[in-house]
Amino acid sequence: MYKISSRFFVYHLYLLFCLPIYGQVKKDTIGLSELIVKSLPIQNTIQNSAAPVSIITEKEIKQSDGVILTPILNKIPGVYMQQGSLNTNKITIRGIGSRSQYSTTRIKAYFEEIPLTSAEGETSLEDIDLEAIGGIEIIKGPNSTGFGAGLGGVINLFSNKTPNENSFAKSGTTVGSFELLKQTLTAGYSDKKSNFFTNYSALQNNGYRSNSSYDRKSFNLFRKQHLSKNDILSLFVINTQLKAYIPSSLSEIDYNNSPEKAATTWEAAQGFESYDKLLIGLGYQHHFSKNWSLNTSISTSFKNGYEARPFDILEDKSGAFSFRSKINHMTNLFSIPTTFSLGIETITENYHFSLYKNLYKSQPGQGSIQGDRFSEVEQKRNNSNVFVLMNMQLLEKLYLESGLAYNTTNYEQSDVFVKNKTDKKSYTFGSIWSPRIGLSYKISKGKNLYTSISKGFSTPTVAETLTPEGQINTDLKPETGINYEVGFKGNFIDSKLYIELAFYDMLIQNLLVARRIAEDQYMGINAGESSHRGIEFLVNYKWIPNLNFQLQPYCSGTINNFRFTDFVDKDIDFSGNKLPAVSNIQWNLGFDFSTNFGLNFNTNFGFFGKMPMDDANSKYTKSYQLLDAKIAYTFIILKKLKTEINLGMQNILNEKYSSSILPNAVGFGTALPRYYYPGNPSNFYGGITFTYLFK
Repeated sequence: MYKISSRFFVYHLYLLFCLPIYGQVKKDTIGLSELIVKSLPIQNTIQNSAAPVSIITEKEIKQSDGVILTPILNKIPGVYMQQGSLNTNKITIRGIGSRSQYSTTRIKAYFEEIPLTSAEGETSLEDIDLEAIGGIEIIKGPNSTGFGAGLGGVINLFSNKTPNENSFAKSGTTVGSFELLKQTLTAGYSDKKSNFFTNYSALQNNGYRSNSSYDRKSFNLFRKQHLSKNDILSLFVINTQLKAYIPSSLSEIDYNNSPEKAATTWEAAQGFESYDKLLIGLGYQHHFSKNWSLNTSISTSFKNGYEARPFDILEDKSGAFSFRSKINHMTNLFSIPTTFSLGIETITENYHFSLYKNLYKSQPGQGSIQGDRFSEVEQKRNNSNVFVLMNMQLLEKLYLESGLAYNTTNYEQSDVFVKNKTDKKSYTFGSIWSPRIGLSYKISKGKNLYTSISKGFSTPTVAETLTPEGQINTDLKPETGINYEVGFKGNFIDSKLYIELAFYDMLIQNLLVARRIAEDQYMGINAGESSHRGIEFLVNYKWIPNLNFQLQPYCSGTINNFRFTDFVDKDIDFSGNKLPAVSNIQWNLGFDFSTNFGLNFNTNFGFFGKMPMDDANSKYTKSYQLLDAKIAYTFIILKKLKTEINLGMQNILNEKYSSSILPNAVGFGTALPRYYYPGNPSNFYGGITFTYLFK
């Protein structure tokens, strides 16, 4: 009798305190094609836009481990993120940026319309905690006339926001393999006039490889305030403190036999990077009338960094200011519904760095030891972009998009190492015009054909403009590309099935090549032309058998042919060879299963084809496949405390693969070339979050 009463009591206690969230999970009933592309200067739905746009929702971001964007971005057709370590990453879109050595270039990135890309064209997204991101939009290829120098495309991040008229406090902890520990504190408040969201996170990971421990603390704040019916003011702050050790790349022998080790010199020097970053942005929206609107944002950013490398020690500081503004006007032009957008974006950046000798060899086992300074340089970078866009509804089913942008970029460098003497060099890339035109035709309800022609460009980084003697190479030209594209976006079976298909052909001229001349020294050259041809596809299906379950299977992928069409370097003709560091096939297959009683399960299987590792195509990586899965259960305690428990596993098949490669690696002395960054073996993570709902 006592056992029966105990069970009865526990059962009713569970019903009282730990009710599953019946009716609490909102069904995802909005079709993908109906989503508005908010980052376009003239907003439009995915369905009607004559551009290849991919949207990643907050729900999809939360299906990952919450540590890094890699598995999220690699589901997008045409996008490939290589992860050398948590702080060494490289994103390519349609093959653009694949020959970059350690960082993302040729791609622009924004956070709430504030530039994240530096004035010289480098982008780092790993600083932003995933908890603070409420959505991502990716515009692929040079279809982004309103954003300036981004030949590969544009990645737009949006802040997480508090649901309408809600307030909450949230605490979360995630633990996992390789001593992963992430702790977050989040709070939010919203009413009819304001929206407030803030987040603090501390992320630690000892890493699979030696000398790869990672420690990042970040603070994020977003505030939107409706000053009046026609005025909205927004503020956001991102502060990051990082110290991350660097294992660097491995030779083929070490990769095959001891992938968990670090490069010998980097481990001996205990190489690492550390920095403090602060980004503050302010946005203002004003509606003059129903047909006139203004959107303006300003931002300032600061960085104070220190990086210990085997060959030297770098101290650097930077400060930047950006301004972006656009005016939109809706009217009838010759009785045709038309929307204009006129805008400007400017970025000014001051960068100062000093190089010191690293004396780590003098005291073995002590790590990096700073010696005498042997270089000190100041740089000023300026980038301006003016654009005008026009969208017209030519016929009931025919839409026209057109645009033209004008860009100027200037670099100035001063060698201030020698006292009382300043060696100043300056360079400008002149004026660059970027036109675009696109057409979208509605075949029938929910089905559109589109075509576009667009021209884009990317300017060299400051490092690429420098010769081995430290002089600016004034003969260097920006990369330019013309993209021809045809695509289809369509809904079937009462909008449950959504299909995208795109064919593109892009020719890149004045191809920028980073020629390696020392262990950490590269020289940029214009080496010829490359051809980027590909097919991208996406299939999404939404199956809702009853009110309790929802299943969303998907399949996406890309097949491409990226080749040098005219490329001669050091009297070696690479014409006809494939571009290194990008595979010719990539696809994903997975599903998301959700219930109205709080249980969610998602899994993804990704396949990545082999990649050439150098311009000569003399070596290839092996193709690999990754299987990831995550399960989560959400329930309510005492009607106010929302609790989620989750468990996930990455690389379930324990695949041995290279998560990133260093293209055209060169061995110096007797050392072998170090091409490989080993990917993580099978690893687990699990977490629990508590969210207190005030209303």
